[in-house]
Amino acid sequence: MATVTTEIEIASSFPAEKVFKAFKDFENVAPKVNPAVFKSIETLEGNGGVGTVKLFTFGEVVPFTHGKYKVDAVDESSFSYSYTFFEGDNLMGILDSITQHVKVIPSGEGSIYKHTIIYNCKGDEKPSEEALKAEKEVYEQTYKAFEAYVAANPQLY
Repeated sequence: MATVTTEIEIASSFPAEKVFKAFKDFENVAPKVNPAVFKSIETLEGNGGVGTVKLFTFGEVVPFTHGKYKVDAVDESSFSYSYTFFEGDNLMGILDSITQHVKVIPSGEGSIYKHTIIYNCKGDEKPSEEALKAEKEVYEQTYKAFEAYVAANPQLY
């Protein structure tokens, strides 16, 4: 089985605590700030902690309709969150799963948003470079939209 890893790193002027708090509200914020990508995100089971299962319904600019994921880890003290997509057409028929690790690292008065995406392939076939680049761009755009939302709504975070 092959694996492919993509790394995203974005410097932010916002403190890690604020960025992580907003990220934990992803299911509510993402469809507001990037509805073309995230049509809806709903909790199917659980309370948001480890073991929670959520369903992403993607918007019109995404070549997939849905993906189901399970929360693997949440560590508030280290501002980290991990989850794994295990079902859906976002697995492209060639992936067993997509594991995502998010960590927000304090840096001066701001922070660094780090997002690692691990594509766990069923066999030797891997996602195309074009697909990997497009997904990375979506996450970068969504992060920037999150920052703008937090700046416009400081009372929420």
